[in-house]
Amino acid sequence: MIRRCAIKKFIRINERIRVPQVRLIGPNEDQLGIMSIQRAMEIAAQHELDLVEVAPTADPPVCRIIDYNKFKYDQEKKEREAKKHQKQSHLKEIRFKPNIDDNDYQTKLKQTITFLKRNDKVKISLFFKGRQMEHLDLGKKIIDRFIADTQNNGQLEKNPTMEGKTITLVIAPK
Repeated sequence: MIRRCAIKKFIRINERIRVPQVRLIGPNEDQLGIMSIQRAMEIAAQHELDLVEVAPTADPPVCRIIDYNKFKYDQEKKEREAKKHQKQSHLKEIRFKPNIDDNDYQTKLKQTITFLKRNDKVKISLFFKGRQMEHLDLGKKIIDRFIADTQNNGQLEKNPTMEGKTITLVIAPK
């Protein structure tokens, strides 16, 4: 069984900060300058807050005097907000056979256009069975017609390819 766990960015606070000097930002967002870690810890203790390392790669590292729980909450809130604004695209699949009737074709075309308008990619699969493999030209005509019919709503992302007994292609939204 594979376990997946979220890898959180490790943030050092208070005694876990192991550098001789830090650039300190006070509780009111004011710059207090570069000072020793002991002096920074004393100032944080006076304000009854935590010393949090916010930029460990800077030279010297930047530390802030804030409540660690509030800092952690704000970070998680920013991550959730960023996740909300991510654009998600799904891959939908439409399956055909070479002897498809016109009404079925129109239904699948409408469904594909609906998927493309919702900004989903659509994978088109045309399956051949048995003796249908002798009439690949019928399948290619259906694929070409389908590409022409979806031209206004989508663009061809992956050209039609023959994989075994299947012709596949991918159409992306415009």
